[in-house]
Amino acid sequence: MGKVIAIANQKGGVGKTTTAINLAASLAALEFRTLIIDADPQANSTSGLGFNPKEIEYSIYECMVEGIRTRDIIIQTDFPNLDLLPSHIDLVGAEIEMINLKNREDRMKDSMDTIRDDYDFVIIDCSPSLGLITINSLTAADSVIIPVQCEYFALEGLGKLLNTITIIQSRLNTNLAIEGILLTMYDLRLRLSNQVVNEVTTHFQSLVFDTIIPRNVRLSESPSYGVPVLAQDADSKGAISYLNLAREILTKNGLLSQDHSVGVS
Repeated sequence: MGKVIAIANQKGGVGKTTTAINLAASLAALEFRTLIIDADPQANSTSGLGFNPKEIEYSIYECMVEGIRTRDIIIQTDFPNLDLLPSHIDLVGAEIEMINLKNREDRMKDSMDTIRDDYDFVIIDCSPSLGLITINSLTAADSVIIPVQCEYFALEGLGKLLNTITIIQSRLNTNLAIEGILLTMYDLRLRLSNQVVNEVTTHFQSLVFDTIIPRNVRLSESPSYGVPVLAQDADSKGAISYLNLAREILTKNGLLSQDHSVGVS
């Protein structure tokens, strides 16, 4: 079965959606079948891959609340090996509607079980909260990537997220692992960025990815074009960084073969 990785941090603006889109696109470019699940009512992963959320007929909401087959809702993107399970603003109401449902924390996992064999990786873009949708995402995941921006208050709320992960590990998903902490929005010119890198790596050590995502104009621009940064400028620092992250994850999971190590031309 495909490995399911949630991208989670209840703090907004840390690069969750940017990471979800560009990590998924990088894995797809390295010829791994990849599905991105947009589990955020803002639907930024959906629009960031070129789809208008207002025109989406069915979304992850229908899978979780109404039980519609996941395979019937998945959309093929314009990028080889990359599919999307879209989101919609209706997902805002899902937490209220699921309160009285049986096994409400397992709704996303149950929806995914039928399609996991179709993919090598499933990347979940979580919402910036620790609500029921995010709990569903973490319950469904094999591991979690935690983006942390290289800015002031970088560690704000991280303890609460790690505590939530511990609770989920003990009660809902004993196999949930931390794939790694990803430092994002790094600016080599700023002393603060370097201080945050040192602080996070000192505190979390081997949990921190070697790859650091820089601030990059192309990364900021690509969502407005509805494409991953690889499709806009494959030679940009942002694109190269996410390819390196994909390779680091593949190596960590013993999946990086010689065929995949050459990258994209």
